[in-house]
Parts: sequence; structure tokens; C-alpha cells
Amino acid sequence: MESGRRKGFNGVLVVSGVLGATHVEIEQHLEMGRKLLAAGQLAEALSHYHYAVEGDSKNYLTYYKRAAVFLAMGKSKSALPDLTRAIQLKPDFLAARLQRGNILLKQGNTQDAREDFETVVRKIHTTDLTSLSPQLSPWDPESRELRADCYIRLGDPRKAIHDLTPTTQLRNDNRAAFLKLSILHYSLGEHQESLGHVRECLKLDQDDKDCLSHYKQVKKLSKQLDSAEEHIEEARYQEAIVKYESVMRREPNVPYYTNKANERICFCLVKNKMTAKAIDLCSEAHQRDPRNINILRDRAEAFILNQDYEKAVEDYQEAREFDMENNEIREGLERAQKLLKLSRKRDYYKILGVNRSANKQEIIKAYRKLAQQWHPDNFREEAKKKEAEKRFIDIASAKEVLTDPEKRQKFDSGEDPLDPESQQGGGGGQGGQGRPFHFNPFESGGNYHFKFNH
Repeated sequence: MESGRRKGFNGVLVVSGVLGATHVEIEQHLEMGRKLLAAGQLAEALSHYHYAVEGDSKNYLTYYKRAAVFLAMGKSKSALPDLTRAIQLKPDFLAARLQRGNILLKQGNTQDAREDFETVVRKIHTTDLTSLSPQLSPWDPESRELRADCYIRLGDPRKAIHDLTPTTQLRNDNRAAFLKLSILHYSLGEHQESLGHVRECLKLDQDDKDCLSHYKQVKKLSKQLDSAEEHIEEARYQEAIVKYESVMRREPNVPYYTNKANERICFCLVKNKMTAKAIDLCSEAHQRDPRNINILRDRAEAFILNQDYEKAVEDYQEAREFDMENNEIREGLERAQKLLKLSRKRDYYKILGVNRSANKQEIIKAYRKLAQQWHPDNFREEAKKKEAEKRFIDIASAKEVLTDPEKRQKFDSGEDPLDPESQQGGGGGQGGQGRPFHFNPFESGGNYHFKFNH
């Protein structure tokens, strides 16, 4: 029997075969393995765990501990069989399932990984935790942390937060839980909640490197977001755009922040009446976040600025499908529908060839050019002269509406202030034909010397 033995680390007897291993010797190997692992002497620790496994091939914990050494050495492929064997020996060994699930996920075996994670969650949910060992006690943070890790792997951060939150009280100086909660809230775009948790970590240890690093990251992003919204409140839209572009550069891999930044930049571009750019960026943002009613609303407003009322109606209708109770969306849809209907009659912006964002000076300039072009005195043939008269009246009507703030506002809201059909209680017109004349452009003191032949 002596021939099957040799002196190991610090004089500990290393057993070379299964038959010569006693329970005491196996325990010695496990203890030495634990100490060497803690000291970072991984190869030596692994040697002791090899002998422990050989001495007792039915002990699930021995396989699990050797797997832990393999993982510490970065050899996850070698750890996988040991974790599987531990699970075979003890199917309800949830810690091994969680570790195996992590390895399978990294290897790209998402289906098997998901099965392990779901088994852990299901087991913890359906078992009477009070009847189990302290590992799964509802008052033991370890069981909650275990399930939280599974929820994180399964892509359910809300449930992970629900499980982790009590552990900050169940375990003394649980900085790790505060940090993990902060990171989870941060990933959900809840930067204020994230700040709160990481500050709790720093209260426990103001020099904690991980918490301090994360605090600086969250604090800087939070400041940028708050500053951007302040700019929007003050109608400083270009400055807000710069801030949100900075947010996207800072956090390109957190979907919430990139989506939020694109949403707000879309809004700012519409407010700045940068129509073409707004439509492009809002469309890109819509692809990333198709159920976001704010993006649909802002793109609809950009389409209205572009006089593309059909698309504006489509966007408002889509937004309304997602939120039937939203009054802003309902009112926007009604306005877009009015504008679409109105555009099929007379669109004063199109008549003058100006954008909906045109100022008074641009409108008057366009009016003068077209009035000179379509002055009836420029035409000799009767048919062309009549067409010119009609065009000239439309041009004059467009100028009257678009240079009067009150009338322009009515028109922008989907109502033609010169159309008696659009006025409550009726209005004047020639035979009720919807071609009103609140003024005669040829009697306005201009250099127009001709009269109509009715």
C-alpha cells in the first residue's frame, strides 16, 4: 500500500489510487485544494482535487470543486464534464446548473443554457424553500442571488432586481448587490435609481473601486441627460441635439440610451423645422423602436412640415393603435386628417411654393414673384387670361392667409379661413361655391389695372 503513495504539498500524503484512499485522506486533499485555490496556486490545487475525485467518484461536491479550479484557470471546456457529473449525482444542485448554463451560453449553446437557467428558476419557484437547506432559504441571500443571476441570463432584469433588492438587507456590507442593482437599473435607462444604489455602495466603502468607477460613469451620463432636457425646455434645440449625440457616443451599447437619444434628437429636428433631416432620423429611430409613439408623433409632424399629409395620417394612426387613450395623438390625427382633406382643395403653401416653416418675408417674396408671373394683363388669349385670373386670385388668397398670424394658425390647424364651409355658422361666398372673396386683390392699391369679365 505504501508503494501507491507519495509525499505531496507540505508533507500531505498524496494517494495515487482509488483503493488506497480513506475518507480522512480525501478530506485532506479537499482542504489542501481549497487553501491552494485561495492562494492562487491553481495547478497545485487541481492536483489535489484530481486525487479527491479518484478517491470518491460519487461525491458531487468534489466534481463541483474541481470544476471551480478549471474555471479559475480559464479552462471552461474542462469544467463542463465535472459540472455535468455533479448534476447527474445531484439533479437539484442548482449552483452547478447555473455554472453550466453560463459555460453553455458562452459556447453559443443557447438552448441547453436556457434549459439550465429555467430549471434553476422553476426549482426555486416551486419548492417549499423553508423545507430545504439554508442554501435555498427565503431569508438567505444566496438563494435570491442565485435566482437573480438566472433571471439576468434569461433576459429578465426586472425579476432580477426584485430578487436582489432584499439581499442588500439580508447580507452585511453587500456592496456587490448594490453594484449589481445599479448596473441593472442603468441598463434599463433608470439612471436616477442607478445612482441611488451605487451611492449606497459607496456609503459602505467610499474607496470601493468598482462602485466608484460605475458611479462616475452614471453621474456623467445623468448630467448629460438632465442638461439636454433643460435645453429642450428652454427651446435651445440645437444644443440639446449636441448633448444627446454625446450620450450616444458615451453609451453606444446600451439600447435604451441610444433609442432615447434618437427619439429626442428627432423631436428637436422637427422643432427646428429641419424637415428632411428630421424625417430621415425619425425613420431610423422608428426602425429601432417601432412601438414608440413619440417617434411616430414627431415623424408625423415632420411629414406635415413637408406637406406629405397622407404619411402624417398614417403615422398618427399607427401611434393611436399603440395608445388609444392618448389625447395628444388623437388631436394630432384629427389635425393631420383635416390638413389632408384641405390639401385636396387648396393648399396655400403649395400655391406660393413655400415650405410650412416659411417666414413672412419669404412668403411675401414668393407672392410678388408669382403675382408678377400670373398677372392677367400678361395674357392676351381669353382662355389663358381666365386661367391667369384664377391663379392670381389663389395667389392673393394664399398671401392673405399666410401673412395673417391668426388666419395662418387656423389653416395650419386644418381649417381654411377663407372657405365658408370651414367656418362655423357659415360665411360669405359667391353662390356658396366655396370660392370666397374677402378682398379684391385688384382694388388693393397695387399696380394692377384690369377688371374681370363675369
